[in-house]
Amino acid sequence: MTHTQLIEHAARVLQNARYGVALTGAGISTPSGIPDFRSPGSGLWEHADPFEVASIYGFRANPQKFYDWVRPLARLVLQAEPNAAHRALAALEAQARIRVVITQNIDNLHQRAGSKNVVEVHGHFREATCLQCNRRVPTQGFIAEFVARGSVPHCEKCGGVLKPKAVLFGENLPFYEVDQAIRAVEQCDVMLVAGSSLEVAPVADWPFVARERGAKIIIVNFEPTPLDRSADVVIHDDVAVVLPEVVRVLEGE
Repeated sequence: MTHTQLIEHAARVLQNARYGVALTGAGISTPSGIPDFRSPGSGLWEHADPFEVASIYGFRANPQKFYDWVRPLARLVLQAEPNAAHRALAALEAQARIRVVITQNIDNLHQRAGSKNVVEVHGHFREATCLQCNRRVPTQGFIAEFVARGSVPHCEKCGGVLKPKAVLFGENLPFYEVDQAIRAVEQCDVMLVAGSSLEVAPVADWPFVARERGAKIIIVNFEPTPLDRSADVVIHDDVAVVLPEVVRVLEGE
C-alpha cells in the first residue's frame, strides 16, 4: 500500500472501533525533545547502565547517582510541550475512537495535550515518596530547584530521600494502573500502538493478548516491532505526522 492508503486504512479501522485503546511508548514523545531509551547515539541507555543508575537497588545504594543521571531528562521533561501526536490522540478520544490511552511514558504530555483517560503503567514525575516514612509529596515544590542545583531532594518531615513515582528496574508496576490497563486490553476491539518498539514486558505482551482476543492492531512506529507480521496496519513513520493525518481523514469522513 502507499502511505496515503495506509493512513486511510488505519482511519477505517478506527472509524469502526467500538472500544479503541492506544498504547504509547517513548517514541511518541521524541518529537517533543525527550529522548527514547534505545536509539543509537541518542538513547538514554547509550552511555549508562540502566541497572546501575535506574534500578531500585542502585537508587537505595546511591541516590545521588540516579539523580545525576535523571537531571538532564527532568530538565527536558519540564521544557517539553505536547506534540501533534499527543494532540491527535486527544482528538481521537474526543471523537470516542479511543477510550483509553495506556502509556509507558512518565512525562505527563498526554494529559497536557487533553487526553482524559490516561493509564500510566510506568508511573510519573508528579509525585515522590519518602523511602523512610512513606510520605507522598508533589514534586512541583522541588523539581525546578533540583534541575537548577542537582541536589538530592529530601523529605521535610523526616529527612529521608525522596524517590519519584516513576517505576525503576526491580520495582513492581503499580497494581491499580496495571489492572486498569488489562481491563482495557481485554475490552478493546482496536489497539493503536504508537511509538513503542514492544520490547519491555509486560506491556509488550498486551497487544498480543488483544490480538488473540480478536482485536485489530494498528502499529505506528519508526522501527519494526515483533507484532508487525500479524498487525492489520503497520506504518513505519513519524507518529507526529501519521496520527494527525489519520485524524484529518476521520474528520473529513
